[in-house]
Amino acid sequence: GIHGSRIELVMADDQFKPDVAKSNALAFNADASVLAMLHPLGTRQTAEIMDAVPGMAVVGPNTGTVALRKKNSPNTFWVRANYDQEIDKLIATAAVLGINKIGIVHSNDPLGTSVLAASKASLAKHKLEPVVVATTPSTISLEVEPAAAAIAKAAPQVVITGLAGTAPAFIKALRKAGGNSTVYGLSIMASSLTPMGDEARGVGFALIVPSPYSTRHEVVRRYQADMESSGSKQFSLPSLEGYMDACVLVEGLRRAGPAPTRAALIGALASIETFDLGGVKFNFGRSNREGSQFVDVAVIGSNGRLVS
Repeated sequence: GIHGSRIELVMADDQFKPDVAKSNALAFNADASVLAMLHPLGTRQTAEIMDAVPGMAVVGPNTGTVALRKKNSPNTFWVRANYDQEIDKLIATAAVLGINKIGIVHSNDPLGTSVLAASKASLAKHKLEPVVVATTPSTISLEVEPAAAAIAKAAPQVVITGLAGTAPAFIKALRKAGGNSTVYGLSIMASSLTPMGDEARGVGFALIVPSPYSTRHEVVRRYQADMESSGSKQFSLPSLEGYMDACVLVEGLRRAGPAPTRAALIGALASIETFDLGGVKFNFGRSNREGSQFVDVAVIGSNGRLVS
């Protein structure tokens, strides 16, 4: 444990519903033994949790939405980079490769609007404009054929895809429409590509943690060893993200001392600066709650292997 005390992880299922996420958070808040909340999933769910428990640390929300980070929420510590940083990395990578015909497809909702704005801003830095912009009705809508047809017709060299779980349907529709553009996507797209098998070959996406299969980072070597010691070899990007979130929380608990309070833990987490987690550095601070700037790009290779 830490300072002689063991850590107990208590989980609650919010069914990906914001109201349930809020209810769960309030229940945890009412239990004085609960010191922090770790790795909530989803933008709307995280928004509810941040507001519901202002006196409790919320560490590592699994969302990169920039608008949430602009809220005055000193209890929330972002371990992953944001979506704007991901998009900027994707477009910079394309620019380095000499690609200048870039399209954008995004959902017609707040996430999609932010993706479009970030894409245009990043393109402008490279003195480029999108050759085509297409939309899908929403983050969860499978009505992707019109967007795929528009992208196929314009034939950009690369299409930046601001989609998550519907990305596989879009990619299949794009190929069916005759589109051969290389597809780049946000990190939230990665887990949905696995069922596609060889159809996902050549698809690129942003990484907000190192590849969980590459051992060139010390944190990945530790992650793999700890996973194996617990009886699992199912390495994955979401698993490594959760592991790194927990490492940051543990460092905060160490700094909070042998009898941590919620307030002491928030202060301890805020004191984390130039903290090297085995190749990935974190910097929080009195007025900064975005700890990591790490963004890489990976491509799905043959046999579904991740190449970064």
